[in-house]
Amino acid sequence: MLQKGRPREFDTDQALDRALEIFWRKGYEGASLAELTEAMGINRPSLYAAFGNKEALFRRALDRYADGPAAYTRAALNAPTARKVAERLLSGAADALTDPCHPPGCLGVMGALTCGEAADSIREELCTRRASFERELSQRLERAKAEADLPADTDCADLARLVMTITQGMSVQAAGGATRNELRKVADMALKAWPV
Repeated sequence: MLQKGRPREFDTDQALDRALEIFWRKGYEGASLAELTEAMGINRPSLYAAFGNKEALFRRALDRYADGPAAYTRAALNAPTARKVAERLLSGAADALTDPCHPPGCLGVMGALTCGEAADSIREELCTRRASFERELSQRLERAKAEADLPADTDCADLARLVMTITQGMSVQAAGGATRNELRKVADMALKAWPV
């Protein structure tokens, strides 16, 4: 007869939120296991049992980030026009990146900016996720072009890359102390260059 293991004595969602906060503030390599377990209120064996290793925990934190603080990005793709998609992405970034309830900047951008070779798989994961969203944005813009919502000569891949570059730059600016108002001005300037 199989015996069940002891039930978890902690809330995994709450522990994951705390790990997300540490990773967001310190990046992947900057977040030590000691800091993570202390913030999560668990010991290392419990971390490994519930989440796997540090890399697996970071991936789970990224998923939680995408479904929580960064959920505006996916929602923006459902806007009725290409310009509205860009507006929602840029204004959403300005708001999310400066939300006082969270660390400044974007976990997806800041999480592995300064990682060494040991964290190559994390850097690759973040690059893959950013590239995947850029492709989704490009596809949404292609649909807009097919609907005559964008000029016929629009290079949608380049336009998606421009929007992504601006939002990623906004993340670096936010991490460096830029205010919400300053980032909203960046978004407004970027939209002035939007194809008509």
